[in-house]
This record gives sequence, structure tokens and C-alpha cells, in this order.
Amino acid sequence: MAGLMYHVRLSGKGVAPRTGRGGREETEGGDMILKRRVLLVEDHPMYRRGLRRLLEETGRYEVVGEAQSGHEATHFADVYHPELIILDVQLPGITGLKVARILRKQRQDAKLVFLSMYIDDERLFDAIRAGAKAFLTKSLDTDLLLDALRRVTAGENLLDQLVMSRPNLAAKMLLEFRSIGATPTLVENTAGEALLPLSSREVEVLDCVAQGLTNKQIAEVLYVTEQTVKNHMTSVLRKLDVNDRVQAVLFAVKHGWIEIGPPSYLAMAN
Repeated sequence: MAGLMYHVRLSGKGVAPRTGRGGREETEGGDMILKRRVLLVEDHPMYRRGLRRLLEETGRYEVVGEAQSGHEATHFADVYHPELIILDVQLPGITGLKVARILRKQRQDAKLVFLSMYIDDERLFDAIRAGAKAFLTKSLDTDLLLDALRRVTAGENLLDQLVMSRPNLAAKMLLEFRSIGATPTLVENTAGEALLPLSSREVEVLDCVAQGLTNKQIAEVLYVTEQTVKNHMTSVLRKLDVNDRVQAVLFAVKHGWIEIGPPSYLAMAN
């Protein structure tokens, strides 16, 4: 299964999605191909643009949006309904592994594919629990990348196959399944629910709070009103049974829902 450990060589704001719902392209034989709607979540503009060009040149994909952060990804996914979401593991703010949990709740029918500079068992384990279908490295040859995406859109789960080629990871997964007395499918559902009792928007708000943003700044980032932000925070405090924003952030960090990274540029400019 070494061939499944894929590697991709590709030459400020996320790009707003295109309009339309599902592009079509005519083949030489006159048949119409329904293009797969793709959301790219990658904070490096040159790599993101190269990947977009590669996908669209196949005639089988329509990139409906380009996001450079988890917040943009959840906003675009909620509005433009992608069928395939390709996201970088490392993103500013909410990491790709954590935003994937939110995206799964938003778009249960969308297939998630992770991109990373490297692969290790810990990241693969988190990717499996997040519900991803493949984990690809950015040094992957373009033909192998396109083949992997074709297989994922056809219904294959490349992560399941990859686990079987890594005995230590397989043993770790088996140990977790046994520890809670559930099947692998139930582990995924149960773990997701246990790890994420908040709504996707509430997690986003909490992540912004962890970056030091004010309610007004959070509203600007998430495209909502300031009162909506306040309402979400009230709901977060109630659900977590904590008294203030600091306690809520610490609770979320402890349970792995968010990470405290460097302060947002918005917070620093305030």
C-alpha cells in the first residue's frame, strides 16, 4: 500500500465562489459530464491557485470557492454546498483537522480530503476521526493526486486502505474501538458528537475569542451581526456550564476543539 501514501508537486482573502450549481462540460463524443463542485481550503495562494488550475483543466471539477482559513471554509461550505472539500491540515486559527469536524456537520454528504507536508500516524488518526476519505502529501505527483481524487469521488475510502498498511495505527484504532465498546462506525459518530457538543458557528466564535478578537471583529470575520455573536457566546456559556469567555476557551482547548495560536492581526491592530 505504499502507493497510497500520496505526495503533489504544483507550481489576503479567500476567493469568492463562482455562481451556478454544478457545471457541465461536453466531451468529444457529445456526452455531458457533471462536474464535481470543489472547495479548496489552503492558506498559501500560489499552491491554491496551482491546484485550482490543475483540477479545472481536467474538465471534471468546478472549484466553487477558495478559502484561506477555517472561517472562510465554513462560510463557503454553508452557502455553496461543495461535493468535495480539499483542505490543508495547517491553517491559521482553527486547524484543518478541527475545521473538518465542523464541515462534516455542515455537509455530511461532502467528501473530505486532507493535504499536508508530511504524514504521520497521529495526523492520520485524527483525520480518520474527522471523517476524511484521503490524506495526501503536497509533494505528490499530479497524476497520482488526480487518481486519488477520482477514487474518492467514486466512493473509495483511501484512509481505510492506508490504515491496513500501518500496523501501529491499526492497533491504535482497534484499542480505541475496544475501549468504548463500539464498532468503528459508532466510534466515529459517538466521538464526533462527544468532542463537538457546540454548533459549528459556536466553535468558530469561540476560536475567534481565543485569538483575542472583540465581538465587533468576530462579527466582521464571520459575516454576522455583533448581536448574533453575543447570542452565540451566551449559548456557549450555557452549554459548557462555565461563567465567562476565558473559562469557555480553556474548556475548548482542553477538549481539543480549538487551539490558542498567535493573536489575530485584527486583535493586534485594535
